[in-house]
Amino acid sequence: MNLRAIKASVALVGVALLGLGLAFCSSSTGGSESAASVSGKFANNADTLVFGVVPDSVDTETNYQPLMDYIAQETGKKVEYHESTDYAALIEAAIAGKIDVASFSGFTYVTATNNGAELTPISSIITEKGQKPGYFSQAIVPKDSSLKSVADFKGHKVCFVDPSSTSGYLFPSYNLLEAGIDPKKDITPVFAGKHDVSVTKTGEGKECEAGFAEDSEVAKSDKVKVIGETMVPGAPIVLANALPDDVKKKLTDSLSKVTIDDIVKSGVKSADSDSFRKTFYATEPVDDKYYDQIRDICKKTKAEQCQA
Repeated sequence: MNLRAIKASVALVGVALLGLGLAFCSSSTGGSESAASVSGKFANNADTLVFGVVPDSVDTETNYQPLMDYIAQETGKKVEYHESTDYAALIEAAIAGKIDVASFSGFTYVTATNNGAELTPISSIITEKGQKPGYFSQAIVPKDSSLKSVADFKGHKVCFVDPSSTSGYLFPSYNLLEAGIDPKKDITPVFAGKHDVSVTKTGEGKECEAGFAEDSEVAKSDKVKVIGETMVPGAPIVLANALPDDVKKKLTDSLSKVTIDDIVKSGVKSADSDSFRKTFYATEPVDDKYYDQIRDICKKTKAEQCQA
């Protein structure tokens, strides 16, 4: 018997023994293992939901805390905040099953699922009444800049957010290509890491002479001006497919279509604040097909991040 066959035999014996051990433990404890853990699994444990977010700005955790409080109330579970160091780390966490529920960017969602993450988008956050899911990727320059359009970015230092950012890289890359500019060769790309940092660096006009960021962060600065913008699909709230069905139903029922007034009325006091009202009005249902536009842009830009 060769070494590979020996290892296979040992592995099979180990699996068999493990199965017997688990069966014994189950019977000796009177089946104490919860039904939820049998029908699904959690990133951490059955009492906790890990809530992942992309690192958009210094206020990210504060912005999401009321929503996490609401999830905790509706599910009866502790909600653990997980902000990755960058977009790639969040994608890796999702692929590894370390996230239960999350607020992704559209591009991050597509990249994660292309690479094996088992996720389902259920809704997208809107910030104003009557609004549809979606927001703007804005091209910005310092207030006193002579640059007037994206076509003028050639030869300049340009701030992006992250290689996996929808409004901070994918759509900007597409717009640059449409203007005849290679985003890798015809400019000097600078990755700021977060939207607010991209805005700050662009406003300073030193590290970056132009840049891109989402509209909500651009609106906070008086140091930059907008010279172009493109609507992008709204960022999805996603669920891990591995979760128990009853938990997925609770999360879907709670998050697919809910207003800030609903959340406040439910007893979540942290939601009744000016800061949360600036970032959240309601959620609107979305599905996987909603992100086909991002897949189309992926094909047009041939972005490496889109590839499996």
